[in-house]
Amino acid sequence: MAHFIAKGLLLITTLMLLAGCNDNETRPQIDIEGKTMGTYYSVKISGAISQSKQQLQQEIDVLMEQANDDISTYRPHSVLSRFNQNHSSEPQPIPRGMADIILTAQRIGRDTAGAMDITVGPLVNLWGFGPDKHAAKIPSQQEIDAARANTGLQHLKLLSDSRGEWLQKDLPELYVDLSTLGEGYGVDQLVQLMERKGITNYLVSVGGAVSSRGVNGHNKPWRVAIQKPTDKENAVQALVDLQGYGVSTAGSYRNYFELDGPHYSHVIDPTTGRPITHKLVSATVIAPTALEADGWDTGLMVLGAEKALKLAEEKNLAVYLITQTDNGFIAVMTPQFKAFLVK
Repeated sequence: MAHFIAKGLLLITTLMLLAGCNDNETRPQIDIEGKTMGTYYSVKISGAISQSKQQLQQEIDVLMEQANDDISTYRPHSVLSRFNQNHSSEPQPIPRGMADIILTAQRIGRDTAGAMDITVGPLVNLWGFGPDKHAAKIPSQQEIDAARANTGLQHLKLLSDSRGEWLQKDLPELYVDLSTLGEGYGVDQLVQLMERKGITNYLVSVGGAVSSRGVNGHNKPWRVAIQKPTDKENAVQALVDLQGYGVSTAGSYRNYFELDGPHYSHVIDPTTGRPITHKLVSATVIAPTALEADGWDTGLMVLGAEKALKLAEEKNLAVYLITQTDNGFIAVMTPQFKAFLVK
């Protein structure tokens, strides 16, 4: 018997979790929510704004729609889908924002020795976790090898000239999937919108990526809760104050299927072409941008706890890792992450 567990939020951002809340708000607060990228976005602003809530939500929706039109693999006419459908080795024009995502992905891909690979899409699809969803089944080794033959960051080139940015592939079937960084990119787009409007007290999120600055309606710093790695309950593992940074969590426990007993995660190891089998169940990263955090959390999840912690220490990353053991969950963190913890 097979079943899929839908991905849920790995970071809890509701104000009910804030320490010291009371009913005497000292400043107005605006909450805006909507759907994007197959998940939800949330924008919380404290203090007055220079336009109506409805006008701001309309601008946010336009911004999120543009991001989808650029990088969605679920939209057949998005810029990314057209690139994937084109089997030519000729450079294809792409928007600047998409180029920023790919540049970040290439750098983190190199730093993780290929653990974070945006060309792993054929393998994700093969295991039934991509836009071409199918009944859960275990691919044969021959199918895995065939899919792996069409992957690899080395086959993707990002070019720039006076006309703009271009993307080129030297494998006709190379398929780029930016969904692992899409939520972080969406958050950074929202942050930039807040900054353009002179809004300095906000918390914005898209799926499992969050960024915040300033204070909430109670004049207290925004606090984000890292969820315990279980799909059974929404329990808090730790609280952080982002201090203007972005945070993203990758987990292997919210999107998987079970087939005749074994549990198959949506996190695919590019080196094996198979779902990860180690005991690391959650990786949270805090970085200057949500895009950066969103790229690193996936790569660290693929590496597993020991390699992930070693790399995080080498790169001075703020990282929080949760591992499952026979006696429950064990959390470890880097010194950089500890600085964001709410005591």
